[in-house]
Amino acid sequence: MERPAWAPRSIDISVPSVSRIYDYYLGGSHNFEVDREAGRKAMEFMPGLPKIMQANRAFMRRAVRFALDEGITQFLDIGSGIPTFGNVHEVAQAASPDARVVYVDHDPVAVAHSQAVLEGDDRAGVVAADLLKPQEILASSEVERLIDLNRPVALLLVAILHFVEDEDDPYDVVAQLRDALAPGSLLVLTHASYEGIPLPEERAKGTVDVYKDIRNPLIMRSRDTIARFFEGYDMVEPGLVPMPLWRPDTAPEDEDPWAFSGFAGVGRTA
Repeated sequence: MERPAWAPRSIDISVPSVSRIYDYYLGGSHNFEVDREAGRKAMEFMPGLPKIMQANRAFMRRAVRFALDEGITQFLDIGSGIPTFGNVHEVAQAASPDARVVYVDHDPVAVAHSQAVLEGDDRAGVVAADLLKPQEILASSEVERLIDLNRPVALLLVAILHFVEDEDDPYDVVAQLRDALAPGSLLVLTHASYEGIPLPEERAKGTVDVYKDIRNPLIMRSRDTIARFFEGYDMVEPGLVPMPLWRPDTAPEDEDPWAFSGFAGVGRTA
C-alpha cells in the first residue's frame, strides 16, 4: 500500500479512521483506500451519509456565528477531525479578529493536518488528546496559551459523542468539561440517532454494523438520551432539533431529507 507523503509515519494506513471516513464523505482528499471502502460500505445502507455530514458542518458554522454574536470569541473544538474548508477558525476569525480556537483530536492524521493548516496562525492551535481525558485537554499548553477559562468559551462536540460508548460514561466527560468553563459558556453539540433517518431502523443498522466492524462503534441515542448531555445548561432556542431546524439560514423545506437525521443543539451555562 502506497503511503502518501502527508501521512504521518506513525500511523497504520491499513486501519480505517472515523475522521478520515468523515473527510471522504465531505469530498476531502485526506483519506486512504481503507477509509473509502468503509465509507462506501456504510453508504450502501445509508446513501445520504454525505448529506448528514454537510448538515453537521452547516450547523456548526451557524452555531459559531451565534457564539460570536453573543460576544464569545473562544472556541474549544473536541473531535475536530481533518480541517476542511469553512472550519471553525475560518468562520470565527472572519467575523472577529479576536477569535481564538483550539482543535482537539486523537487521530494523528487529523492533528498533522490541523498543524499544517494553522501554521503561522498564532490565534489557533491543535492538541493531540482524547475526549475521554478532559483534564488532559484542559491542562494542555495550547488551551493554556489561547483560552482564558475565566471567560465564556464555546465548547464544540460536533458528531463526536456518538463514538463514545455508555461504559465510557460520556455524560461524566461532558459534565467535567462543563464544570471547567466559565458561566455563560456554550455547549454546541450534534449526535446521531435513528430518529429522523428517512429509512427503516433495520436498514440503518447496517451502517452501525460497518462502524462496529472497524472497531469504532457508532452509538445511536434517542432524543431524550442526547438531551441529557445538556444537564446544567439552559437550552438556546429552538432547543434540541434536527440540524436544518436550528436557526436556519435557508428554508428547511429545501433541505435534503437526509439532513434531518440526528439532533443538534446549543446550551448555555448559567
